[in-house]
Amino acid sequence: MGQKYASLDTLLAEDSQAKSFYSSLPDYVRESISQRGGNVNSFESLKDYAENLLRGDN
Repeated sequence: MGQKYASLDTLLAEDSQAKSFYSSLPDYVRESISQRGGNVNSFESLKDYAENLLRGDN
C-alpha cells in the first residue's frame, strides 16, 4: 500500500504522480474529489475515487 497523506492538498503537494493524474481529470471530477479531500489521503484512494466518478461516463 502506498504512502498516506494528511489530506488531498498534502498528497498533491508531495506526490508529483498524483498531481499529474489529478490535473488530467475532467473539471467535474476534480471538483467532486476536492469537496471530499479529507477522505483522499493516498494515490490509490485518489485513483479509486476518480474511477468511481468516471464510471458513469462510459
